[in-house]
Amino acid sequence: MNNIKEKQTTLNIELPESLIAFKENIVASIKPFIAITARLENNLKLWQSKFAGLPYFPKTATYPTDVKGQAMFLLAQINFAELPKLDNFPESGILQFYISSNDDVYGICFDDQTKQDNFRVIYFPDVIEDESQLITDFSFVTKYDYLPLEDACTLSFQLKSAPLSTGDYQFNTDILNDNDKYDIEEYDKLFPAEGHKIGGYPYFTQSDPREYQESHTDYILLFQMDTDDKNGIMWGDCGIANFFILTQDLKKKDFSKVLYNWDCC
Repeated sequence: MNNIKEKQTTLNIELPESLIAFKENIVASIKPFIAITARLENNLKLWQSKFAGLPYFPKTATYPTDVKGQAMFLLAQINFAELPKLDNFPESGILQFYISSNDDVYGICFDDQTKQDNFRVIYFPDVIEDESQLITDFSFVTKYDYLPLEDACTLSFQLKSAPLSTGDYQFNTDILNDNDKYDIEEYDKLFPAEGHKIGGYPYFTQSDPREYQESHTDYILLFQMDTDDKNGIMWGDCGIANFFILTQDLKKKDFSKVLYNWDCC
């Protein structure tokens, strides 16, 4: 009970009558995450955290290509040295997310969402801040018609916490105990899961893909990029993208089996 009270202080919110019955479960589910705020900015160093723009890429590494052999587009780059500490996540190094810009489904494979053919997740544990050792000319990367964003954004980060989101496949069992008498609109208003983030709980416009495949139920949210009008980010029709990872893989910094999902209205 003391642990629950301690967590309740991080919730720091008065629950309405419709949610009081679920208070203990809500508090027990609280998890920290890093909220990301994006802002359009072109003058970024190669090793900075960013959405789109020019990636950090050592000349000694092999640049990712899609199934057609075409160079992929940088979706997001996270330099963990710039972030608050988050359990199990790297404290340094650069994590990158690439997608094919010549694929009308933004690089996802619906038959196997861990198949990194037209998307790629790459981690560089050691960061070189010497441009002479990095690729600086990315004219070989062609922007085709299928991209959720094109313009570079600088990123800022804030450590926050929140309970399970209503779209998470665990919500009915872990929060409601399969009780359907609650106010979903009130819950979503108090605990929104939208937005760009590292860790925490996901948001979906459709449904949680982990619910339909037993081998995916242990995946946790790694990174989420939302539609963001002011920064020119649009997933289909006002959709959202999520990348999930197994906790043991995250601890090992193994990003080879990341599950990629995006959906829209």
